[in-house]
Amino acid sequence: MSVKGVCVRAGQVLLLHNERDEWELPGGKLELGEDPTVCVTREIFEETGWAVTVGPILDSWQYHVRDGVDVLIVTYGCSVDADSPVQVSSEHKEARLFNHDEVAGLRMPSGYRRSIDDWYSRLGLSAPG
Repeated sequence: MSVKGVCVRAGQVLLLHNERDEWELPGGKLELGEDPTVCVTREIFEETGWAVTVGPILDSWQYHVRDGVDVLIVTYGCSVDADSPVQVSSEHKEARLFNHDEVAGLRMPSGYRRSIDDWYSRLGLSAPG
């Protein structure tokens, strides 16, 4: 199981570029006995240097990474607690902030797009297009 956070700051969403040449939400593997909100807070800080406040669950789905590797993904809406710069960890090639209308053209699992759209809607930010 992997928990991910949709982090929107100043109208832009934070995405990380991974080794599969996909953009993804920050987050990671839930450890045995770990609370999912604690996990997503920890993982986002480790991957980006950002402190966040975790909000509601947005979505969950099974993601087929490759043959023999399937992961249950749970996404949370997150509030960013400061405007510090992103510090990219060694786990990713790049981190960038994207406007909502840019997300549709990015290579990423569709579940991430759904979660981003949902969080923008809940925040009262305009939909792309």
